[in-house]
Amino acid sequence: MKVIKRNGTEVDFDRNKIVAAIGKANAEESPLHKLSDYQIEAIAIKIEKEVSAITHAVNVENIQDMVEKGIMEMRGYEVAQKYVRYRYKRELARKSNTTDESILSLLELSNEEVKQENSNKNPVINSTQRDYMAGEVSKDLTKRILLPPDIVKAHEEGIIHFHDSDYYSQKEHNCDLINLEDMLQHGTVISGTLIEKPHSFYTACNITTQIIAQVASNQYGGQSFTLAHLAPFVDISRQKIRRNVLAEREECGEPKFPALIEKIVHRRLLEEIKNGIQTIQYQLITLMTCNGQAPFVTMFMYLDEVPDGRLRKDLALVIEEVLRQRIQGVKNKSGVWVTPAFPKLIYVLDEDNITEDSQYWYLTELAAKCTAKRMVPDYISAKIMRELKNGEVYPCMGCRSFLTVEDSQKNPDGSHKFYGRFNQGVVTINLVDVACSSDGDMVRFWKILDERLELCHKALRCRHERLLGTVSDVAPILWQNGALARLEKGEKIDRLLYNGYSTISLGYAGLYEMCVRMVGKSHTDPEAKPFALKVMQRLNEKCAEWKANENISYSVYGTPMESTTYKFAKCLQKRFGIIKDVTDHDYITNSYHVNVREEITAFEKLKFESEFQKLSPGGAISYVEVPNLQNNIPAVLSVMKYIYENIMYAELNTKSDYCEKCGYDGEIKIVSDDSGKLIWECPNCGNRDKNLLYVARRTCGYIGTQWWSEGRTAEIRDRKLHL
Repeated sequence: MKVIKRNGTEVDFDRNKIVAAIGKANAEESPLHKLSDYQIEAIAIKIEKEVSAITHAVNVENIQDMVEKGIMEMRGYEVAQKYVRYRYKRELARKSNTTDESILSLLELSNEEVKQENSNKNPVINSTQRDYMAGEVSKDLTKRILLPPDIVKAHEEGIIHFHDSDYYSQKEHNCDLINLEDMLQHGTVISGTLIEKPHSFYTACNITTQIIAQVASNQYGGQSFTLAHLAPFVDISRQKIRRNVLAEREECGEPKFPALIEKIVHRRLLEEIKNGIQTIQYQLITLMTCNGQAPFVTMFMYLDEVPDGRLRKDLALVIEEVLRQRIQGVKNKSGVWVTPAFPKLIYVLDEDNITEDSQYWYLTELAAKCTAKRMVPDYISAKIMRELKNGEVYPCMGCRSFLTVEDSQKNPDGSHKFYGRFNQGVVTINLVDVACSSDGDMVRFWKILDERLELCHKALRCRHERLLGTVSDVAPILWQNGALARLEKGEKIDRLLYNGYSTISLGYAGLYEMCVRMVGKSHTDPEAKPFALKVMQRLNEKCAEWKANENISYSVYGTPMESTTYKFAKCLQKRFGIIKDVTDHDYITNSYHVNVREEITAFEKLKFESEFQKLSPGGAISYVEVPNLQNNIPAVLSVMKYIYENIMYAELNTKSDYCEKCGYDGEIKIVSDDSGKLIWECPNCGNRDKNLLYVARRTCGYIGTQWWSEGRTAEIRDRKLHL
């Protein structure tokens, strides 16, 4: 049995501590009102039985509540008063020093919540610890000073989630689409050094990695760039290589047969493309930004983003090389080829690559092989996206956050502007808590939902107003040197926060559990589905109302909960107890997704969730859980074709694991140890040493490789195969 202390440390349950705590309160009471040793022991034994019956780790506050109840049941009212007074004094002491204990637990590597907060951060290394330490101070300032008390209270109770409060004290935004074209074509400045337009593809790739690292260090969310912005440099290299080849043959007195020259040029060009993409892949994986992780970056691959002809063919060469290198993977410290977490890849399915007789079908086949082996790329259907996004096709920011299409934001050529825009931040509503708070009453549900949405609105306004007044000097790479804008030194970013230039996101979680609590059925059931859609529509109506009143682009966002899924589950259990299929697991379901435990086919799931993607315009991604399909590429291609016809954005979740102890390269399993804690185990040799296991799993739209919280691990274990 495990207990989570206030600082996040997870320790074994110890009945003697309960006996000692009651004993201290008992010692202050007169003999007439004291409890006997037998009564104190009976209280401790009863609590031990209650805790052992709970399937999840309990908080120390839960146990203290049990102690108070146990004392009262023994009619020790005076002792209970002393115990409550003792708890109050301890609470005051903790409030007078709010960060020391949590920071020390970080340094001692005993803070379970923070250790597993991000599955791509290694909590052992100094840079990560430094970021987490700063984050603890920022969270403390945010709670005590920067946010209104009602927002803090709602966040701590799991009613809403105020994302990334560890970065809130600084004026940083969430995620963005880098305007790489502007920076490469017109130059930029990095760390005070002028970077002019590159004269080769390889140099452009090198500069791109430097830009990504700088951007990542000045924000807290994901970023995306498109290979279409690198494609023009292929021909620049081609012309440069041709000049060099001609000069070499001139110097050596060799004949300059056109066909021979072109063959040599093409071979050297392919080698440069290979080296350039390898530079991007290896530099991004090995770079460590100031927040202790590789840059969270997405690479967008869309052929029709450039005109047909030579430029599109050059883009195809680049995409092909990206896919080939990702299929190969990267070597870990033991020299084994494994799946890297980043960059995440997105491949757009369109008319010129979706059928066997289309021009770029060979790239789609390569993408399918890559997905089967390395879990990426993920897929955007150009057909469906044009239907939902006013005829536009463009990447998400990071893993799933999409900009709105704004007629107020246009490029000089009249096309809609996307690159250079960003997201201000996210606040998520816990829909399960709304349902449980209403106790299943529909009238109360809608009333509470509207109240909670206004609470989210207030919290989102805090995010927006925190960014107001930010001067461009705080992050020159973003605001002055082209990544997001070309503002003057000292100029405020305020105009970029209005009129559609940036978005701000109303997240939501637990649509499935909400329906079970209110209707008694999953939202996949015809009786519950209309209610789920109606709730989604209400979220959209509120965002539209706020946008009309404030000229700020609010949008509905399917939250990719990682550690938050566990936090929400624990808060729900504390507030409402255990309710079957609602609060009886250590996680709640992400956004609109079909619950992971539900039996459903891949095609049924994608079709069903497509209706909800339409109502989640600020961000959404669907997935299907599949077995190892490396020897069944036609099955992967069939799912990809279905995605193209039915849903805007989806991915296939495969497994990509390796045991360094025995060399097993199948699926590493999740099992329970003697205490009931979930752990990873090699099914071949029984190895449970995380240092000798490499596990890659889709976490929330991206791949995680540094382990997960207890709740997220349980969710991964419970996932049903859809194919």
